[in-house]
Amino acid sequence: MRRTRLTVALTIALASALTLGGIALATSQMGVTPTAIASGTLGPVNLNVKTGPWMTHLRTKGDSTVAVVENRVAPGGTFGWHSHPGPSLIIVKTGTITFYHADDPTCSPHEYSAGDALVDTGNQIHVGRNEGTDEVVVIVTRFTPVGATPRIDHAAPGNCGF
Repeated sequence: MRRTRLTVALTIALASALTLGGIALATSQMGVTPTAIASGTLGPVNLNVKTGPWMTHLRTKGDSTVAVVENRVAPGGTFGWHSHPGPSLIIVKTGTITFYHADDPTCSPHEYSAGDALVDTGNQIHVGRNEGTDEVVVIVTRFTPVGATPRIDHAAPGNCGF
């Protein structure tokens, strides 16, 4: 009887710790207002274009969802630590957004300002933050496998102190 009570108590304590720990470790979006612009399904692509010294190659296997979103990030806003199942093309429309990557041992900031464009490979855990005093607007074109969740939340890495 005593052993059963102890087992039940330990099971409840462990479940509570895991649940509360998951909540404490989870990072979430804050101060971000997304607006979907358009979304569509794209069949497999194998595209090679060369124009003078410039070249591009785009290849997908299987159908993809291509979605365009405008994200408005308030001062102090954050996307939270996350990754994606596919790449994103990002254009900073206004303000300055700062990205940090979980695999960077120094957690160095990478700032992008209005007019900058960047590629989010999707397979890197990262966070974007508005560390300025003005709203940031970014336009994101995302490629994901059809049916995939476009965002995968992650716990904050130990190398970044925020």
